[in-house]
Amino acid sequence: MITIEFKNRGLTRTQLQQVLDYINTHLDRDLLLAEIAEVINISPTYFASLFKQATKIPPHQYVIQQRVERAKLMLSKTDLAIADIALQVGFSSQSHLTWQFKRLTGMTPKQVR
Repeated sequence: MITIEFKNRGLTRTQLQQVLDYINTHLDRDLLLAEIAEVINISPTYFASLFKQATKIPPHQYVIQQRVERAKLMLSKTDLAIADIALQVGFSSQSHLTWQFKRLTGMTPKQVR
């Protein structure tokens, strides 16, 4: 699990938690910046700036990290095909999952299994 260090630079702890919960609940679908920002009723551009200040990473990178973490868990706990896991965690294809997975973990999904 990726730990987010909270820094009070604009987003309240509650707002940040609402956004993180929303992202983690909806990882399986295409998450648009505007949709995530709407959760706490601020503009997408302002939200992206505040999110990065609070977490040290942009929202889209957080989403990718969470998708990889969920895929890692599914790889170890299920026997689903890697292509099915990729779709269930919100990647467009197995190759997209593999590329992001290797970039973040240094391993391929198959190596984790």
